[in-house]
Amino acid sequence: MLYEIHKTVDLDDAFYTVHWSPIVKADRYVINGSVPAMGGLAELYYKDDHGKLNLYMLARSYYGGLRATLRVATDPDEEKDERRRAVLLAHEGEIYYRYSLVESQNDMSDVMFFFMTTYAPHANIQPHSNRYERIFVKEIDTGNIVTI
Repeated sequence: MLYEIHKTVDLDDAFYTVHWSPIVKADRYVINGSVPAMGGLAELYYKDDHGKLNLYMLARSYYGGLRATLRVATDPDEEKDERRRAVLLAHEGEIYYRYSLVESQNDMSDVMFFFMTTYAPHANIQPHSNRYERIFVKEIDTGNIVTI
């Protein structure tokens, strides 16, 4: 099964369906062997002391692909952002990820915009592609984890 983002358009509205991969524990060998070197979106989670998965990063990758992005984002020696590096160190061995592929940078921007306005509406939001009046997103996940 391919884990991809699909889009339909109705007049000025875009309807995206995000087919997420299963959530997998971060391991460099698993990432190298299973994550495509293609563009897409990824979510990274850490498991807290109560066993709950907590979203701490939404990543987009176009150049270099998701495989390279996830390798860096899950390795405390490679991660340059101090906040994310602190999460990796504090929750070593308890980092998880999922991803969905998308070839269009504009579609990636639209879905990122939707997720960011949902996750952190007061943050500095990356703009969408300006192609649609409204953007809708539906998530499909084999693990039944829906973040919106």
